[in-house]
Amino acid sequence: MSEFRIGQGFDVHAFTAGEFVTLGGVKIPHTHGVLAHSDGDVLLHAVCDALLGAAALGDIGMHFPESDERWRGADSRAMLRHVCTLLADRGYRIVNVDATVIAQAPRLGHYRDLMRTNLADDLSIDIDRVSVKATTTEKLGFVGRVEGIACQAVALIERDS
Repeated sequence: MSEFRIGQGFDVHAFTAGEFVTLGGVKIPHTHGVLAHSDGDVLLHAVCDALLGAAALGDIGMHFPESDERWRGADSRAMLRHVCTLLADRGYRIVNVDATVIAQAPRLGHYRDLMRTNLADDLSIDIDRVSVKATTTEKLGFVGRVEGIACQAVALIERDS
């Protein structure tokens, strides 16, 4: 018999000077960058938190604290792979991930399949188990004013009991 667990994650970063944002490990041209300790990939950070939450392993801040210089400017794909190792060490398999990027800009449609491919590769699951969606806030709030970007994610994991 299998044990299933679900977790949810959320991440947000403010925009700052820059020429691109990184989402799902993809550098996307934009009028701004993000203010962050690592590369500021809100998509991967939300997925990390969803996976950690599902396994009751805390949150991304516990595993990759801003006080740890090893993670300054870090590639969030490395962070995600580290989280996957933590889960695998405890006998968990990732069943699926569903994420929604919340951004007024940039537009993400042309990059969605590459983001899904990166996630599937890093999670060691089939691409048909990875969903990446995008939405706006209809110009409301900090996202609508293009002051930042956010993402929420849900993950299902499984372990044989």
